[in-house]
Amino acid sequence: MGDEMELGSKIKELRIEKGLTQEELADRSELTKGFISQIERDLTSPSVDSLLDILEALGTEPGIFFEKDKNEKIVFKEEDYFETDNEDLNYVLEWIVPNAQKNQMEPTRIRLSPGGQSKVIPPYEGEELGYVIKGSVTLMYGEQSYKLKKGETFYFEAKRSHYLINNSSKDTEILWVSSPPSF
Repeated sequence: MGDEMELGSKIKELRIEKGLTQEELADRSELTKGFISQIERDLTSPSVDSLLDILEALGTEPGIFFEKDKNEKIVFKEEDYFETDNEDLNYVLEWIVPNAQKNQMEPTRIRLSPGGQSKVIPPYEGEELGYVIKGSVTLMYGEQSYKLKKGETFYFEAKRSHYLINNSSKDTEILWVSSPPSF
């Protein structure tokens, strides 16, 4: 029963996330504003049919809606990471927060072998931050190149195409965050 009590606040959270008023949600789900208000304050529980109408109006499905809470993970461990190897370019890219596309930021960890480079990322509306965990790396940003070593940080607006390249003889590792997600 514990979960049931949070139904209202979850609906409210999703409604606000979608930028809808109680009235708009009521109209879309063919219910009354008063009923929506009562549901959101957990004063009443919707029937299954009403709940399905509300979720549809909010652009979601029961499976996703009820998964959401279980999904609100805050701590991620090595086994949660999703990794991709690119043998042509000699890098390993690791999404250290899985499914970050729905978030504001997308943190990754990239490991470049000597001579390795990341994919070239075309310009987009957003910002990127990188922190060199080990080794050294060259950031190519448009026509410019910047050399960074362990403990140094880059931060830029992604207005130009950019990529990372490891010109050194040692492996390098960078925490690389884009906002909004772009990887």
